[in-house]
Formats: sequence, structure tokens, C-alpha cells
Amino acid sequence: MTSSSLAGHPFGSVITEETLRQTFLPLAQWEDKYRQLILLGKQLPALSDELKAQAKEIPGCENRVWLGVTTSGEKLHFFGDSEGRIVRGLLAVLLTAVEGKSADQLLHGDPLALFDDLGLRGQLSASRSQGLAALSEAVLNAARQVQA
Repeated sequence: MTSSSLAGHPFGSVITEETLRQTFLPLAQWEDKYRQLILLGKQLPALSDELKAQAKEIPGCENRVWLGVTTSGEKLHFFGDSEGRIVRGLLAVLLTAVEGKSADQLLHGDPLALFDDLGLRGQLSASRSQGLAALSEAVLNAARQVQA
């Protein structure tokens, strides 16, 4: 398995759930939150072709999205990429919520709870909501496979 450090993203370590709360909660307008999602997406490094090959392309998303996982002890480390700017930002929020957690923590939580905390889910289009649900299910499936 490839080390998650090769993916090199700051989400879940440098950029934490608390960091995102401090960034998003003061924003009242959806346009401002949209801009923040785009800025977050810019911090998500593009995956190499090698890492994309190791990741899974997630069906049901508006844009092409890849999500991969590695393990280190009991912790799961996720990496991903997307062709869409907003989807990259949504992926960055998801990575922040799930990075470095155990399979048990992921299976007993909601990978999308942070989106509700930040006021992001209610503004998403139906197709983006469907894609986000597909990403969440991919995270939970990865956790189930580790536990099996």
C-alpha cells in the first residue's frame, strides 16, 4: 500500500475540523462559503497517475472523483482528487473529517456531520449531494473492509 504521505494533503492534520469551523461559521452568505470551498480545493494536491490508479473512482459524482485509503496501525489515511473545483473543496472537507480516524470511529460516526456543522449540505445541488453521499459511502466501505 502507498503511504498517505505521498498524497501530501494538509487535511485532518494541519487543517482540522476546528480550523474549518472558524473559517466557515462566520460566513453568512453561500457565495462566501462557495469561495472558501474553492480555496480549500486549491490546497488539495493533484494526485499522480500512480495514486489515481490505486484510488477508486467514485461513481455517482458530477465530476470525476478519486478516493483512496491506506492504513497505519488502526488509523485510516485517505487521499483523493477531483476534476471539479467545488468538488475538490467538498473532498477537502471530507478528508478533514475522516483523516486519521480508526475504522470503529468512522463506522460509529457520520462522515458528513462536519458538512452540517459548517452549513454546507443544505446549499448543495441534488447532484452534488448525491456525489457527497457516494463519497461518504466509500469512506464507510473502506472502514468496513479494514474491520473485516
